[in-house]
Amino acid sequence: MQNIRAGVAGAGAMGRNHARVYSQLPEVDLAVVYDADPARAEAVAAEFGATPVSSLEELAELCDVASVAVPTIAHRAVGCQLMELGLHVLMEKPIAPTVEDAQVLVETSARTGKVLQIGHIERFNPVLRELEKKLTRPRFIEAHRLSPFPNRSIDIGVVLDLMIHDLEIILHLVRSPIASIDAVGVAVLTPNEDIANARLRFENGCVANVTASRISPDKMRKLRVFQEDCYLSLDYQEQSGQIHWREGMEIKRGAVEVEPGEPLKLELEAFVRSAAAGATPKVSGQQGTDALSIAIEITRIIRDGFK
Repeated sequence: MQNIRAGVAGAGAMGRNHARVYSQLPEVDLAVVYDADPARAEAVAAEFGATPVSSLEELAELCDVASVAVPTIAHRAVGCQLMELGLHVLMEKPIAPTVEDAQVLVETSARTGKVLQIGHIERFNPVLRELEKKLTRPRFIEAHRLSPFPNRSIDIGVVLDLMIHDLEIILHLVRSPIASIDAVGVAVLTPNEDIANARLRFENGCVANVTASRISPDKMRKLRVFQEDCYLSLDYQEQSGQIHWREGMEIKRGAVEVEPGEPLKLELEAFVRSAAAGATPKVSGQQGTDALSIAIEITRIIRDGFK
């Protein structure tokens, strides 16, 4: 069986990582790398044994699937063009800068019959798989995602940069419409919010408290989920977790067994499988759009508070 030919559009830090992982997958041939900066495309292509190309048309001629890691403002144009040219697309998050752009991407995927997967990478973190096995009815969720200042993505705030990961996961776990949102944020190093907190109340009664910062001295990516029979505490970064439950009048605690794995590798493997089968991906364009819609509303609430 012939390997799937993969390309990468956008050879920045994230695109380089996609190229690295594709080059390691046995069922994939990393074919080409495209970037608006030819020197960057050449450097990444040379590093991982691919061919640099100077246009999306060239990329499409040589590939079956492509990761799109260009600036968010170009997602709609690049993603739609590649799907129209016959490629299945993995779009880095957020799916687009606006809900309208996201909807056009989803519609193009449906019309062309091409898979559109969104790069919400934490959905492929092995620790989340273990949570999903134990999940019944979440009542309260608390998420913290903190990092030092990244010197990238400064054209967007921390909600669209970091918090959106947790928003997508929470929507996936709760599966209920949102009843209300409270949010606050502070701009520190950029014109946009660099620290943000949002409180989401769902129609089924679940409440989620989400905090994101990109000016923290340390990295943290943690999630706690409380339900009637237990609560689970997960560390995405360490790929570890603990479960707490009641026995009589005692609270017992145990480790969550996690089989470690690189989330990006698991994500790209799942994308390639979906593309080969023409199947709905684990994180669809619509799910990416739903997360974007909430992130944009949180951003609007925060920005209104700036006035």
